[in-house]
Amino acid sequence: MRIRALRCIVAAGIIAMTIANNCFGYDDEGFQYWSVVGFSHKLNKDWRVDFEQDFRLGDDGGNLYYEHSDLGFVYSGLADWIDLGFNYRLIYEKDKNDDRQPENRPHLNVTFKGKLLGWDVSDCSRLEYRDRENLEDVWRYRNKIAVYFPIELTDLKLQPYIADEAFISLNPDDFTKNWFYTGFTFKLTKNIKADIYHMWQAKKTPSEWEDVYVLGTKLIFIF
Repeated sequence: MRIRALRCIVAAGIIAMTIANNCFGYDDEGFQYWSVVGFSHKLNKDWRVDFEQDFRLGDDGGNLYYEHSDLGFVYSGLADWIDLGFNYRLIYEKDKNDDRQPENRPHLNVTFKGKLLGWDVSDCSRLEYRDRENLEDVWRYRNKIAVYFPIELTDLKLQPYIADEAFISLNPDDFTKNWFYTGFTFKLTKNIKADIYHMWQAKKTPSEWEDVYVLGTKLIFIF
């Protein structure tokens, strides 16, 4: 049963990406590897603090072009089905001249979570302000919907999921990017949560849409 379910998940991901490529005709912009390491600490029954460090390697995984540090405080005291997050992110990303450009990015997150027909579902809305060094400052809205399959695979208890995140720039109002994920979450130990995923990124440029395929890993230490 588990092997059959895994085959269905992989097939669904391949079909979805194939349909998207055929519909939009994006040019292939290569492969990337993204790595996140972070921690999460419960301050009290309502508040926790999260921190993550993200590194992204482009040019088929051979060039570190992006990194960020993100610190946030999450409040869950309103109800079991909603979290409020208040975060600050410091980013360094290489431009076309290979120079590292800083960006300050405070962001507010509202996450709804619950179950739908036995499946875990979450919907995160993010409003972020992009304070950039050599570019115009912009506001951007992001929405990420994730669905977790109600099964666990192998002795590691891998829980498969699919997710989609849309990016909308608010000045001007424009759909600029989309991320589609297929992956697995699991616990390495009681205090280490892991996430391994494949992500397809479609990004709008002035002349066309570009796509990138990403292998991503995430390790979160919980204490």
